[in-house]
Amino acid sequence: MKIRMKGNSLRLRVSRSELARLLAGDCVEETIHFAPQASAKFTYALQQESSAKSPTVHYTGSRVSFLLPADQAYVWAATDQVGIAEEISLGTFGSLALLIEKDFACLDRSDEDNRDSFSNPHADATC
Repeated sequence: MKIRMKGNSLRLRVSRSELARLLAGDCVEETIHFAPQASAKFTYALQQESSAKSPTVHYTGSRVSFLLPADQAYVWAATDQVGIAEEISLGTFGSLALLIEKDFACLDRSDEDNRDSFSNPHADATC
């Protein structure tokens, strides 16, 4: 899973195997360490939440969790829908733009680099 942060926007890109794990009920997560201390880390996670009405974010300490409604996750996985977008109100801090997408194969990378990605819809296009 890849994360991109800019201002008040977050974008997650999810591989095929990660999406399969998500649908199986697993929490998909990644952790980045910034220093040798055990506490110097940041974890981001994606999971289904059957009671959620829309995608949401929970932040505690050094962990951010993205919660997807289960029915929305299944529709996303079973169709050619690229992603799920949500604008989350932050009250006086404005809003958070959240985008969770399928990770498509890069057209300029090797098959090995793209082995767990989704087929790129532009793979057969010519310049």
